[in-house]
Amino acid sequence: MRYAMIAVWMALCPVASAVAGVNVSIGINVPVYPRLVPVPGYPVYYAPGVDSNYFFYDGLYWDFDGDQWYSSPWFNGPWHFVAPELVPLYVLRVPVRYYRHPPVFFHGWRADLAPRWGEHWGREWEQRRTGWDHWDHRSAPRAAPLPTYQRRYSGSRYPQEQRQQELHTQNYHYQPRDAESRQHNEQHYQSRGGDRHEGDRR
Repeated sequence: MRYAMIAVWMALCPVASAVAGVNVSIGINVPVYPRLVPVPGYPVYYAPGVDSNYFFYDGLYWDFDGDQWYSSPWFNGPWHFVAPELVPLYVLRVPVRYYRHPPVFFHGWRADLAPRWGEHWGREWEQRRTGWDHWDHRSAPRAAPLPTYQRRYSGSRYPQEQRQQELHTQNYHYQPRDAESRQHNEQHYQSRGGDRHEGDRR
């Protein structure tokens, strides 16, 4: 069933891109700005103190919850669903050991290597992302700067989505490098009419 669903996403890639901009509720709550630690050799950060598979890459936060990827420009959401074929390559390449809550299907996979996404998502996904797990570690780009200004907006001071955009524009001038990251960043701020959720467990 999982592979059939992925195949549908592949066939409807433009639709998938649109759906990726919808705010969704996921099982994560990050009440204060998390400590983010660089993944050695990767332009990605992970959050060892967050009870989730939580990363920061190319100006956005990324979370793998259940069997789905989500992204947000703010540390506690709102989160947007990201289709498997639209997840940036460096996020996919993060080794298994940096997942705080690896799903069951990770069992038996080497901790020092990336998850076997092709095995999990199927042949059609792997054909679209050919070579995703083959790269020159020496050519990895520098990690994006962290949006540390967000430390000032924890708990009850956490802003609503419209205010988030204003604060982000004023305080964070980094422009995403990857096409996928740019697309997700734009979609976050173009979809304010969607369902709102700031990452609470419900």
